[in-house]
Amino acid sequence: MSQFRFSRRPDLGDGVRVSFEFFPPKSEAMETRLWETVKRLEPLAPHFVSVTYGAGGSTRERTARTVNRILTQSRLVPAAHMTCVDASRGQVDEVIAEFVAMGIRNFVALRGDPAEGVGARYRPHPDGYSNGAELVGAIRKQGDFDVSVAAYPEKHPQSPDFATDFDMLKRKVDNGATRAITQFFFDNDLYERYVERARRAGIYIPIVPGIQPVHNFKQVASFATRCGAHVPAWLAERFDGLQDDPQTHALVAAAVASEQVLDLIERGVSDFHFYTMNRADLAFAICHMIGIRPQPANGGSDAAAA
Repeated sequence: MSQFRFSRRPDLGDGVRVSFEFFPPKSEAMETRLWETVKRLEPLAPHFVSVTYGAGGSTRERTARTVNRILTQSRLVPAAHMTCVDASRGQVDEVIAEFVAMGIRNFVALRGDPAEGVGARYRPHPDGYSNGAELVGAIRKQGDFDVSVAAYPEKHPQSPDFATDFDMLKRKVDNGATRAITQFFFDNDLYERYVERARRAGIYIPIVPGIQPVHNFKQVASFATRCGAHVPAWLAERFDGLQDDPQTHALVAAAVASEQVLDLIERGVSDFHFYTMNRADLAFAICHMIGIRPQPANGGSDAAAA
């Protein structure tokens, strides 16, 4: 597919739900920016917001602080990321219990990246959970929680084939996963084919597209290479020559992501997960384009731990 196409204006707003991903801040300045982002996106009443857990479990304390602040100082429903990298089963179970005691009922269960980062070889902890499916089971042992897991429209970069990928996703579902959120992608045909293959494989949980607004094309393209996501030539052409023109870059990024989401809505998709990079501007603009408007403070969020 050379670019996104839609033949009619989809019905917007009604029935469309969004969720947002944040990462825990490393400094006071980043904390301020994150909270500005939270407050900017809060009125959109997202289904939930997730907070990532750094490579090798490196952000455990910062993730917990961020989740707790969102839980106690906003109307948002936070979902805590969990990984099983470089940790024993007991250590992982302890972290889960800490989140549960905090009041968390939504989790995002991921095998996780090694401390060396995306693309490094994964080695399970000798006394730990080996993969995301086992981690889902560990979370569900502590309660009937909402558990999101990862899905890969272009196949996990370390997986030998799609059959292996779908086998793992099926194991996650069997252990209690309630939805899958995809790695970001820029070709909607890939997502549609992936969902069709998942259904044929007997996987029926919602598969929510992960949308990556392009705040910085060079950085996104580099990350896409490491995680096995294809960057189409037409997308590179859209951002060509805009390295030193942030205003035009932002306008193009909002247009590209909006086109992608509108095309997916026409294909029948109703839920979207945005990787915000702790920035509200593009996510807010895209939500406006698809008909999502700020809700009054007493309206609250429609999110619930399913």
